[in-house]
Amino acid sequence: MLTAATSIEEIQEMVRRTPPGTRLLPVAGATKPALSQPEQEDVERLDVSELRGVLEYDPAELTMTALAGTPVRDLQRALSEHGQYLPFDPPLASAGATLGGVVASGTSGPRALRHGGVRDFVIGVRFVAGTGEVVTGGGKVVKNAAGFDLPKLMVGSLGRLGVIVQLSVKVFPQPPATTTLEFTFGDIESAVTAVTALMRSPVELDSLDIAPGARVLARIAGRPEALDSRAARLAGAVDAQAVRHEGADEQALWEAATELTWVSHGSTVVRVGLSIRQVAALDRALSGTRGAHSRYSIGGTTAWISWPAAAPLEDLDRILHGLGLAGVVLVGAPGRSRLGPATGGVFATRVTRALDPHQRFLEL
Repeated sequence: MLTAATSIEEIQEMVRRTPPGTRLLPVAGATKPALSQPEQEDVERLDVSELRGVLEYDPAELTMTALAGTPVRDLQRALSEHGQYLPFDPPLASAGATLGGVVASGTSGPRALRHGGVRDFVIGVRFVAGTGEVVTGGGKVVKNAAGFDLPKLMVGSLGRLGVIVQLSVKVFPQPPATTTLEFTFGDIESAVTAVTALMRSPVELDSLDIAPGARVLARIAGRPEALDSRAARLAGAVDAQAVRHEGADEQALWEAATELTWVSHGSTVVRVGLSIRQVAALDRALSGTRGAHSRYSIGGTTAWISWPAAAPLEDLDRILHGLGLAGVVLVGAPGRSRLGPATGGVFATRVTRALDPHQRFLEL
């Protein structure tokens, strides 16, 4: 069942009148169907996509406040008019991802390498807790963020702790120019070695990914007149030939990452946090399943796995358990949202009980 809300007051009322035995799940852009379309019959989806709009934007202070259902692309357009952007590079923006959905899923794109992920940019939050009350945490400016860090608590909460209704985020000036070097290797181990070398290079990187086919993509940003010399220094850090990309060609390379266009049609998409030292082992484990492949983003600290729909998800779960890695299913059929070892523990249980004492939201 899907119920739409057009105001915070309506959301409060819907939460309060949720009958025992029914669970609520907030949804908006539905760009991550594995999280927004549960298979349980006792779940009522609460559509907050009409709760949209920029409430405050101060380019001089580099802060923006917007309602949670606001599409990311609307924020990007408003920011671009002042030469600014969201440095955590929200995935699936062109597909319709909303600000609240990006925060609730905790998703960040390749540019998080340089400035940090979404949790580093959320400075204020308002959400409707399981009691129906509106809870406010943080503030609308960077200096006004005292008390318990509720904004970061809501990052990656998957809508299970409350209905996010409003967010305040930091923004940054858009870099004047970028260029990308592409290195191609024969195996994942060589690609990992190259990533390690590039991370140790004195050249500051904007993004660094290992794309399918053991291709390493390294993007730098800054003044146009300085990019040639910086690119040459960066290429010198790797024992391989580099192909340089700029303009529309470069943009397409990185849109493939943020919009997941490299993923095979119909595949399940799972995001996994890991370290660069674990990339080769995970890649080897995935190679045993026909049609499975992965992109390693943010310097090899985030794996985006394209898992074939015909392959049992339990097989991927066993792989992740064997490597001690936890994953979140973002795109795919309704069902399991988490794979690998359980995370959160006692602390997560206590937080859930405090914010949702009546168990009105879908369990993590």
